[in-house]
Amino acid sequence: MQIESLKVFCDLVETESFTKAAQINGVTQSAVSQTISALERLFKSLLIERSKKNFRLTAEGEVLYDYSKQILQTYDALHSNLQEIKDIISGNIRVATIYSIGLHVLPAYIKKFLKNFPTVNVHVEYRRPNMVYEDVLGNVVDLGLVAYPIRDAKLEIIPLRKDPLVLIVHPQSPLAKLKSIKAKALAGHKFVGFEKDIPTRKAVDKLLKDHGVSPEYIMEFDNIETVKRAVEIDSGVAIVPQETTRQEVTNQTLAAIKIEDSDFFRPLAVIYKKNKVLSPAIKQFITQIKENL
Repeated sequence: MQIESLKVFCDLVETESFTKAAQINGVTQSAVSQTISALERLFKSLLIERSKKNFRLTAEGEVLYDYSKQILQTYDALHSNLQEIKDIISGNIRVATIYSIGLHVLPAYIKKFLKNFPTVNVHVEYRRPNMVYEDVLGNVVDLGLVAYPIRDAKLEIIPLRKDPLVLIVHPQSPLAKLKSIKAKALAGHKFVGFEKDIPTRKAVDKLLKDHGVSPEYIMEFDNIETVKRAVEIDSGVAIVPQETTRQEVTNQTLAAIKIEDSDFFRPLAVIYKKNKVLSPAIKQFITQIKENL
């Protein structure tokens, strides 16, 4: 039995998906099935009750999972400590990020990080917020980058910065002449926004409500780029992170107006699974992203 077999088993248990377990380990679904069958033959025990409707471990499977996690954590800690002794910063880092951070904030940082640590391979996935959390908890990725981090007993959260929110409008809008505006002045305007389940949308709605504004949404999208395109054709106004508007403001396809109220910002954070053993490369990535993001 190899330690890789225990990792495949644990990934399957945590994701409850042969497809995801295969993806995490870079193998086929068939290989995952064969690994589980080999473990069952080795321990002469049924580990998983196979059913189309649900995924459930047997009592023997629960025991194997608990001990396998301890073995893997010990192995990862050993490998990490040996790298630290040798002062080695290398390996792979898997990151899941929401679109607005991944497209507009992360690229410059990644470029700088890879210049400093050329033997580290950083793989970035762009995901909806709920999928970032699922990928982190399921060990599909090492780290997640999110806005408005959600507290979870299974997660570690490292705050990064507060990203200002601005109002974006069509360049020919009467509002475009303003340098700043109070939130309460937005009453009566038609809004373009994110879909209701996206954290930034929920936060913006609460902020506006706190300032006496009930926004009327005429369009809703799941990503920042489409929101901006809708404002560019004068479909309405939108409240978005300032960092995401720089190119459009420079090209004069959008006007960005500062919101005077001090509570209009979004907190950014790094998340990772609690009790995860962090390699030297991951530790360095977190340290530098805290300093530079």
